[in-house]
Amino acid sequence: MSISFESALGIHEKALNFRAQRAEVLANNIANADTPHYQARDLDFASVLAEQNERAQGKQISLNRTSSQHIPADGLELADPALRFRTPFHPSIDQNTVDMQQEQSNYTENAVQFQASFTLLNSKFKGLVSALRGE
Repeated sequence: MSISFESALGIHEKALNFRAQRAEVLANNIANADTPHYQARDLDFASVLAEQNERAQGKQISLNRTSSQHIPADGLELADPALRFRTPFHPSIDQNTVDMQQEQSNYTENAVQFQASFTLLNSKFKGLVSALRGE
């Protein structure tokens, strides 16, 4: 009997990767807080979860061509559907949409969620090791 890491870990591995990507995006927003015309961005967890669910069920999104002269989109990598621009609460004069208080709050919340995902994943690995040892 073999152990499948994908079935043993579930979505927790992907959630940890998402949290790391979101931390990078939020840190980029904070770093560009004084850059004129910079548009703040964020990742949407719900869209990432829906995409992973579709992949797990084997549903592929395909594009239909209505004319033979259209360029086929096979093999094209589309932009990340989870990465979206944030609507500012208070627009600035220089068109920068970064709100430092919101960014810091989101970064802190994401760090806590990352730690929770990491702790859960760590406990899953400990359980697998215990199962392999027969404890």
